[in-house]
Amino acid sequence: MTGCEGVVVTALMTYPVKSLAGVSAQEAAVGERGLHGDRRWAVVDEDGAQVTAREEHALLGLRAEPLAGGAIHLSADGAEPLEVAVPSEAAPVPVRFSGQGTARPAGARADAWLTARVGRSLRLVWQDDDTRRPIRPEMGGRAGDVNSLSDAAPLHLTSEASLRRLGDWLLETALERGEEPGAAVGHDRFRPNVVVAGGEPFAEDAWSSVSIGDVAFRATMVCDRCVMTTIDRSDLRSGKEPIRTLARHRKWDGATWFGIRLTPVLPLAPGATVRVGDEVVAR
Repeated sequence: MTGCEGVVVTALMTYPVKSLAGVSAQEAAVGERGLHGDRRWAVVDEDGAQVTAREEHALLGLRAEPLAGGAIHLSADGAEPLEVAVPSEAAPVPVRFSGQGTARPAGARADAWLTARVGRSLRLVWQDDDTRRPIRPEMGGRAGDVNSLSDAAPLHLTSEASLRRLGDWLLETALERGEEPGAAVGHDRFRPNVVVAGGEPFAEDAWSSVSIGDVAFRATMVCDRCVMTTIDRSDLRSGKEPIRTLARHRKWDGATWFGIRLTPVLPLAPGATVRVGDEVVAR
């Protein structure tokens, strides 16, 4: 094992729509694309280009909750909620996702709901069950790996020990610069699917295989971080942290790193499930 003794799962999150707020759970079924229902929907513009919270921070203020059969419930403060059924019979439309050229459109009502909330013309699309979107080899993908609409791998894992170390660094940076320390940065800045406690800070960097309960995963790469981590979830405004401080301690190969990406080891056993409280064993 690699810095992994006594490690357990403390939180699970899914993000039914990429870039919208996440939903916590005590347990989650695992499929070949990761946690059931995670990032099977995404937002695109009129040309099919992906639109994320990196450029439209308002997306983080919208909520998508999973419903039976893969449908979702969209909601936002001050807005009439909307249920969106899986558009399994809709004709695919062109999209510009890495490794995926089409997706199924949710329809005019969902598009209008998003457009009204964000203030620009947007469309909601769904990745159907037949789509085989690969994980790119440069992102640690192997033949047979299948991704959701996530950036680079089906699951993202962060560590409470690593986040505490980052909190110490953030305080040091503020004191050195004579700045008022900001509010603590939480895991939500990093949008993980799995949060673990125990072990040493950043021990996860060296993990190559991870078992969560009875479910086996392969680590594809350490996760490079983008400006989305600098968006304060309370007011959706961008700041400098935690990227500024992470770059002082965790920058190499031209990127800044926090957390790891995982993909399930196939074939999965029937009923594969991960739960809060599961033991984590890594090598």
